Amino acid sequence: MKTEIVAVGTELLLGQIVDTNSSWMGEQLALAGIDSHYQTKVGDNWDRIEDAFRLALDRSDAVIVCGGLGPTQDDITREVLASVMGVELVLDERIAERIRAMFASRSRPMPENNLRQAMVPVGASPIPQQPGTAPGLVAPIRWVQGTGAVAPGAEPPDGAEVLDRVVYVVPGVPYEMREMMNGTVLGDLQRRAGVSATIESRVLRTWGQSESGLAEMLAGRIDELDEAGNPTLAFLASGIEGIKVRITAKGADSAEAWRLIESEQAVLEPLLGDLVFAYDDDNMETAVLAELDRLGLTLGVAETITGGRMANRLSSAEAAMRAGTAPGGAKLGDPGLASAADTGQPDGGTGPRTFAGGIVARSEHLTEYLLHAGSSTVSPMGDDSPAPPAPGKAIRPPLASAAGAEALARAARLRTGASVGLAVTAIEDRNAATPEHPFGTAFLAVSISAQPARGDIPAVAHRDKADEIRLPGDRERLADYSAISALNLLRLILQGRR
Repeated sequence: MKTEIVAVGTELLLGQIVDTNSSWMGEQLALAGIDSHYQTKVGDNWDRIEDAFRLALDRSDAVIVCGGLGPTQDDITREVLASVMGVELVLDERIAERIRAMFASRSRPMPENNLRQAMVPVGASPIPQQPGTAPGLVAPIRWVQGTGAVAPGAEPPDGAEVLDRVVYVVPGVPYEMREMMNGTVLGDLQRRAGVSATIESRVLRTWGQSESGLAEMLAGRIDELDEAGNPTLAFLASGIEGIKVRITAKGADSAEAWRLIESEQAVLEPLLGDLVFAYDDDNMETAVLAELDRLGLTLGVAETITGGRMANRLSSAEAAMRAGTAPGGAKLGDPGLASAADTGQPDGGTGPRTFAGGIVARSEHLTEYLLHAGSSTVSPMGDDSPAPPAPGKAIRPPLASAAGAEALARAARLRTGASVGLAVTAIEDRNAATPEHPFGTAFLAVSISAQPARGDIPAVAHRDKADEIRLPGDRERLADYSAISALNLLRLILQGRR
C-alpha cells in the first residue's frame, strides 16, 4: 500500500510554522510498515488543494491530509474533500453536541461558526478520537485514475478500472493529530495493507559525538546488520537533543520484535558507552532527575549565558514525570511510566521534588549577591587592572572562567538550599574574547555537598568540578549547547563516570 501526506496551510509555505507534523507522520508510517512516497504542502486555496488531492489519489492508495479543519473561512479541507468525492456535506449532530459540550465545560459560549467543524462529507465517518473541536475523518473513495471519484450509487465509465482509495483527514494541532494517528489511522492502514508483522523500535539517545563519529564507531556492526536485514539501525541528528540511534525490528508479534531489539541494544551499549544518556521519549533532563532521585539529592542551578534554559527544561521534565507522562507526550500507563496507584501519592507524583529552583544572573549586582554565598575570590568582571595587586591580595578571576563557574555552582547550591549546584558561564561577548578563550568558550561547573548513607541510598562525597569546552555557532546556539552540556556533565558525575 502506497501512502502520501498532504499538509494544508498557507502558514507552512510562508515559513511561519515548521511542518513537523509531516515528518512525524512519515516516521510513524515507516515504523508501521507502510510505504510513504510523497509529502506535499499546499496553501489555503481551493483550486490548489483540489489539485493536490486529485494528484495524490491518482498515485497513492491512501492519503493523509493534515490541517484545514478549523472553524474559520480559510479552513476548507472538508469542503474540498466533499467536492472531490462528488458528495454533499451534512451536519453530524453527535459531533456538534461534542463541540457544544467542550465549550460548556469551559463556561464559554460556542460561536456558531464552530458548527462548520461538525460537517461531514456523505460516506465519510468521524475518527473516534477527538481531543479538540476539530474531528478527524476517514473517507473511503472509489476512484478512477485520471477521471476522479465515482459518486455513491453511480456507475463508473465503461471499461474504467475502479480503485479503492481512502483519505484520512486529521487536524494540524500536533497533539490532536498524534492521538488520531495512534488511535485510528495507523491501525486502519495496517489492516488495509494486510501488514501482519509487528514493527517495533527503540531509540538510544546520545550526546558527545557527531553523527559521522557514531557511524564510524558502529561501522562494523552496521555491516553485520545490513547483511542480516533485521533489525536495522538508523541515525537521526536532533540538534541540542543529541544524535538518536534507532533500532527497528520486525517480528511475528510484538514480543518477538522486542526480543530482537533488546538483543541488539545489549550489543550497542558497550560500544557507545557513556554517550547514551536516555531512551525513546526520555531526555537529558529526565536522566539527570532520575540520577538525583536515586541518590536522594536535590538540584539548584545558576545561569548566565543560558538565560533560564536549564531551569525551564528541568522544571518541565519534573512536572511531566510527576504527572506520569514522558516529555515526548507518552500517556500515563505506557511502559516505564509510573501511575498514581503505583506511587501511592495523592497527586500521582513519582516522589520528592528533586529540582529546587534556579537563578538567572545577568546583572553585576545579582551576580555579586550570589557569589557572596559561594566565594569571595571571584568577581563578576574580574580584577583586570594592570597594576599589581596589593601585598597579600590575589587577583580575582572573572565569572566567565572555570573558577567563576565553580564559585557560581557553589552559590547555586547554597542559595537554593539544594545538595547539588550546577552553573554555566561563557565568553558570550566577542569583545571580551582572547586567543586563549575565544568567543564560544563555555565553563560548566558542578558542586555537590557530602551526604551520609541513608537506608538504600548510598553516601555521596563532596565534590566541586569544572569543565571548559568550546562550542560552535552564534550566541543562541552557544546558550542552547551550554545548557545541555552542563546537564550532561552533571549526569556523568552522578553516574560516577567523571
